[in-house]
Amino acid sequence: MIPNKEILFQKTYESLTEKPGEQNMFNKFLELYPAEWKQLKIAFSKFNRSKQFGKTIPLPKPEMSLRKEIRVWLKKQR
Repeated sequence: MIPNKEILFQKTYESLTEKPGEQNMFNKFLELYPAEWKQLKIAFSKFNRSKQFGKTIPLPKPEMSLRKEIRVWLKKQR
């Protein structure tokens, strides 16, 4: 979804001044990479518009998706 997200997450992690956690990483990511965040939101809205009426395909909101990716990345770091 995000190109080179591992690198972006590592840079975000290194730029944190407070304790690294999911919420802190999320906020710092939004601050450091607004263009990537915008791409996520655009992709989500395009997907929602392309669905046919009556057919539901569960897709997490961009906030939830990014938080999950951060959570998984943080667990790998431990």
